[in-house]
Amino acid sequence: MAIFGLWVVNKAGGLIYQRNFADGLAQLTSNEYLVLAGTLHGIHAITSRLSPIGSSSGAQVIEGESFKMTIFLTATGTKFVLLTSPSETTADSVLQKVYEAYADAVMKNPFHNPEMPIRNDGFDTRIAALVGTGQ
Repeated sequence: MAIFGLWVVNKAGGLIYQRNFADGLAQLTSNEYLVLAGTLHGIHAITSRLSPIGSSSGAQVIEGESFKMTIFLTATGTKFVLLTSPSETTADSVLQKVYEAYADAVMKNPFHNPEMPIRNDGFDTRIAALVGTGQ
């Protein structure tokens, strides 16, 4: 599995979780990640309006020469974004498991505000085990 990173973007377009899993990913500042998440949020909103037939949930995959960005949109508007190699075929199932970990470890925490950054060791541990980084 070639997973490079994971982002969680809240319904307002703010980056509430970001983690890199591979050294090949460009080293960006936290500000640059915030800008990218906001830009992705805007692109996703635009693509949800472009469907020529009926409604659309927006872009689900954005692919480049050396990466693939798979987007999972929840019913509450939270987006889970997995950055992988273009040949990765398990991104959808990984995102589903990330969402389950988020629901169990983050949303069941009575002290967590859904629009605020995720600071949860249980979630970090589950993500590390899921991706297989052992961090």
